[in-house]
Amino acid sequence: MKQTVIAVLAGGTSSEREVSLSSGLACAIALARSFPTRMFDVTAESLPAGLEAGTHVVFSTLHGTFGEDGGMQRLLDAAHLHYAGCDAISSALTMDKTRTKETVSARGVRVAKAILFAGDAKPSVETVVGQLGEKLIIKPNAEGSSVGLSVVSNRTELGTALSKISSGSWMAEQRIFGRELSIGVLDGKAAGVVEIRPKSGIYDYTSKYTKGASEYFAPAPLDGGLTAAVVSDAETAYEACRCRDYARVDFMLSEQNELYLLEINTLPGMKETSLLPMSARCMGLDFTALVREMVTPALRRFHAAASTEP
Repeated sequence: MKQTVIAVLAGGTSSEREVSLSSGLACAIALARSFPTRMFDVTAESLPAGLEAGTHVVFSTLHGTFGEDGGMQRLLDAAHLHYAGCDAISSALTMDKTRTKETVSARGVRVAKAILFAGDAKPSVETVVGQLGEKLIIKPNAEGSSVGLSVVSNRTELGTALSKISSGSWMAEQRIFGRELSIGVLDGKAAGVVEIRPKSGIYDYTSKYTKGASEYFAPAPLDGGLTAAVVSDAETAYEACRCRDYARVDFMLSEQNELYLLEINTLPGMKETSLLPMSARCMGLDFTALVREMVTPALRRFHAAASTEP
């Protein structure tokens, strides 16, 4: 029998390529402590050369479009390659912020009011303000890492933000003021709650990737009732969107202590200092143990399929 090799996919073609390369390298090094591992740099919207269904179990760290929206997952399924993480349908659903909010809202998870619009058919400033007020977040409907996010405080800023948009799918979302929280879910069970305190007041791309721009508290200083609410809503959202193996769920806790789901990340940042690893450390899982846990269900599927082959 051939030796099973973990194939770490990194890079990709999205605006998050550099973030993905960092995640991939960190995960490849950690996985290599437990399994034969090879890293693949994905440079096109296709499977990298050298992947073999009978040898490789894929661990993708591709962020953003193609990697996280079901595109790569569909190619892996077509090639009969087993992979860790959400399948193509769940990946496509969770990449779409509006569909995610509709899905989890139907299960009782609170979400902020929002308007979905096309870049070439923008609503007027008065229409947006009339429905949502002036304190807003404007962001792409299907991007990660806070790419393209704008914070709006009045009509003038909203007009400026809208004027910069000409294509794509976007959302205007009522801004929730309060505390930003994140929690990992591993095989359906929530880990520890992490609180993010960006020094700028908003957790945008700069706050995420500039050293010292944000403070993190893991576990978050919450009372037992609030912690239980985050855990419950995260597990409900994960199940509602039919996630598999792992995901990271992000929330805002309002000044009135109401919990609002922001989004579900099916392929979150995976450096040792990233949010999902922070959440896992609250449960006693170091980075090496975490990536081993994340890939184990895919290995089980791989070996189960192999045992039924003639």
